[in-house]
Amino acid sequence: MTSARTRERLISRLRESGITDERVLEAIRATPRHLFVDEALSHQAYDDTALPIGHGQTISQPWVVARMTELLIEQAIPEKVLEVGTGCGYQTAVLAAFARQVCSVERIRPLQDAARLRLRELGLANRVQLRHADGGFGWSSAAPFDGILVTCARPDIPEELLAQLAEGGRLVMPVGDRQQRLTVVDRHGNELVSRALDPVRFVPFQRGVQ
Repeated sequence: MTSARTRERLISRLRESGITDERVLEAIRATPRHLFVDEALSHQAYDDTALPIGHGQTISQPWVVARMTELLIEQAIPEKVLEVGTGCGYQTAVLAAFARQVCSVERIRPLQDAARLRLRELGLANRVQLRHADGGFGWSSAAPFDGILVTCARPDIPEELLAQLAEGGRLVMPVGDRQQRLTVVDRHGNELVSRALDPVRFVPFQRGVQ
């Protein structure tokens, strides 16, 4: 279930679902999603569906990972990206295929520890920095960021994150409560331009650390 043929079926489904950026499709193809899920679920690793990873969290549906990445690099490939919500590290690994530096924040220590091991095994330790912290505050000491990607939903976008977005930078985040939409925010000087796009369903944003 982890064969090249299985991965190609996933790529075909993503194309059929509207993912058009070939760079993103190649990154999804090259990232071994089965390494980021529990062994008991490895037979579902290349299905286009979210899967549980423990602690009430999920590994995002591949379409969502591809779409958020596609939106983040739509205008330019960001050199430095902040990811809020490392989770199992799958989205982190896909981002590392593009950004020179990925700064990823996770509030649940066991998830971060497991993600660190996986990313190290994939040779990505030199491109990814991990921090155990409340993601709502971002990572001010590493700011500004050319791209910010948030993998949990809030009814609004934290001001702390917007303040860490560089000139010409872009933030991608699910916004909403029961009804969520992928939202893109672009910074042009002091102006922030926001667009609500695809309907999605993410785990809710939570404060504090575990």
